[in-house]
Amino acid sequence: MRLILITLLALVIATVVGLGATWMTTTRGTDLGTLTIGAWTARPKTGTSDVDPYSRATITRNGELPIGTGDGIAFTATTDDRKKPLDGRCDIVVSGVTPAARFWTLTLYDRKGHLVANSLQRYGFTSQEIVRGADGAFEIRVAARARAGNWLPTGGIERYALMLRLYDTPVGVATRTQRDAPMPAVATAGCP
Repeated sequence: MRLILITLLALVIATVVGLGATWMTTTRGTDLGTLTIGAWTARPKTGTSDVDPYSRATITRNGELPIGTGDGIAFTATTDDRKKPLDGRCDIVVSGVTPAARFWTLTLYDRKGHLVANSLQRYGFTSQEIVRGADGAFEIRVAARARAGNWLPTGGIERYALMLRLYDTPVGVATRTQRDAPMPAVATAGCP
């Protein structure tokens, strides 16, 4: 009888630990198969059949529709280049160039994955509507108050994420460095 109770207790403990670890990886993510360049992080295998089981569970839990590997790749930034969390009360500058891509979008999301509500109903920019310099570089201000040029309103939320989706791009599983994929810089310009 004692052996049965010990076995049942061990099974209960193993189940709790297994479910807890799965819950943590699906809510907080994992670094399996990630590509990090500056403040930007992507999971190139997410849209393939080689996706790791933790990413697959996260996709299922969140109801996401990942970009297929032949279509493009999605990068996310939740901090600036100095690892300071993106704060909607501060001015954040996204500047530079993007890797070669036929089309790209930059979108602002809250930490739950929803578009950030704002009075202008401006949620992001595309590569076709962005104002660029003569050298092809751009500068986007992400701030609570209106700014001249490319401005993306935060609505003053405390934390948010930026998602840069590159479509029809050579960036993918073989990409490893900033030289392979020149990502835009993300910098905190000022906080009130």
